[in-house]
Amino acid sequence: MRKFAVIKVLLADDHSIVRAGLRRIVEESGDMQVVAEADDGREAIGLVKKTDPDVAVIDISMPGLDGLEVISQLQTRHPELPILVLTMHEEGQYVVRAIQAGAMGYLTKQSAPEQLVNAIRKVHDGQRYLTDDAVEALALRVARGSDGQSLLDSLSMRELQVLRRLAMGQTNREIARAYHISIKTVDTYRARLLKKLRLRNNAELSRFAMQNQLIEPL
Repeated sequence: MRKFAVIKVLLADDHSIVRAGLRRIVEESGDMQVVAEADDGREAIGLVKKTDPDVAVIDISMPGLDGLEVISQLQTRHPELPILVLTMHEEGQYVVRAIQAGAMGYLTKQSAPEQLVNAIRKVHDGQRYLTDDAVEALALRVARGSDGQSLLDSLSMRELQVLRRLAMGQTNREIARAYHISIKTVDTYRARLLKKLRLRNNAELSRFAMQNQLIEPL
């Protein structure tokens, strides 16, 4: 009798308790194995090269490089790797950014365990996996088009990433180090964010980020 192939899964999430729960769900499926776990973005990228997973399950909110940056880099280095986003963020803004970055699927941590298993199988088979809310968010983005952009829609991927880090209280130096850019470039992004979002300072940037569910409430 021919043995079926086991799907090798990489988990990237900065909470060890969450990873433990995800590992249990994945390995109880019977046709999957967790081959690597990462607690930050840079580690995830390194482990993909070392362990050659079939599917990467990536959280968006991680220290170091965030999930959107990880997806972008993995798409460049390992374009054949299917990526499933599993995050606490509701679909809205982030599902559009994740799909643009190259993710094949988007799921929130409030989803049932069987949804995670089904999502991994689908993206492994080359299909997209999106919840109904995620599909609606994408449809609204297409229907709205460039003429109806929201303030968040007007931000580039890097601007969104810098916004999140500023809102979490990181210094310009820390942000510059995370993205291998100069402090002056971070200053430029900050000034551009304040202008685009019509805000005055970092406190207002933080408030805006929380109101739009870009970061967890303090």
